Amino acid sequence: MEKPVALSVARRAPRLDDRPLEKRIGLVILATDHTTEVDFQRLVASDRIGVYVARIPYANPVTPENLRAMQPSLTAAAALILPDEALDVVMYSCTSASVVIGDEQVAAAIKTAKPEAAVVTPTAAAVKGLWTLGAGRISVLTPYTVETSRPMADYFAALGFEIDRFTCLGLTDDREMARIALAEIVAFAREATAPESDALFISCTAVRAAGVVAEIEAAIGKPVVSSNYATAWACLRLCSDQEARPRLGRLMALPLEGEWP
Repeated sequence: MEKPVALSVARRAPRLDDRPLEKRIGLVILATDHTTEVDFQRLVASDRIGVYVARIPYANPVTPENLRAMQPSLTAAAALILPDEALDVVMYSCTSASVVIGDEQVAAAIKTAKPEAAVVTPTAAAVKGLWTLGAGRISVLTPYTVETSRPMADYFAALGFEIDRFTCLGLTDDREMARIALAEIVAFAREATAPESDALFISCTAVRAAGVVAEIEAAIGKPVVSSNYATAWACLRLCSDQEARPRLGRLMALPLEGEWP
């Protein structure tokens, strides 16, 4: 029989940092989401900022009723992200649901679990981004049906935006929205942009538009804001990351000014 390996305990306890990383961002995303985590790992995560994810139940098709049904899950999902530990930001990653549930209601549900965190929704981030870019007249491209897009058109109009053109692709499954080819996103973005608009907004956290914002801007000659692009920008700035990244698009070169909603 071999002699057992001798084990010993170190003479002193290790020194612990307050946190493994300086800043913490929690993502509450749909169970069917293919895109948000990838975008945030590429655009936001670093050796200073950690991104932590919880998924909530979601059932296709994308309709106002199914989107609204996620509201009761928000508090529990936020509580599961590093339980009993503070987060700097929590982002709920569904644009159309943020419209039908309401930005304030989303924030209230998440703050029940993480009261110290700033709460970001794609809609609030998009609005802040468009205002930062000085865009009062916009074109909008969504992958949704007209039924699901109508509340979004009303949302932006109620905030004072003039919508010159609103284009819907008519999809009902967010997994298909995630599969729209990058070249197609660029092509539809060009078609969806009215000449008189100040900027283009591309809705939906499933759509992989964040990676081609700069390419679209070069094609249309106007600023572009997409759901994940806007939330990434807002989360970075709320975590005191002010680095200008113009290669990623015009908004990423700008600071977030004023109070966060």
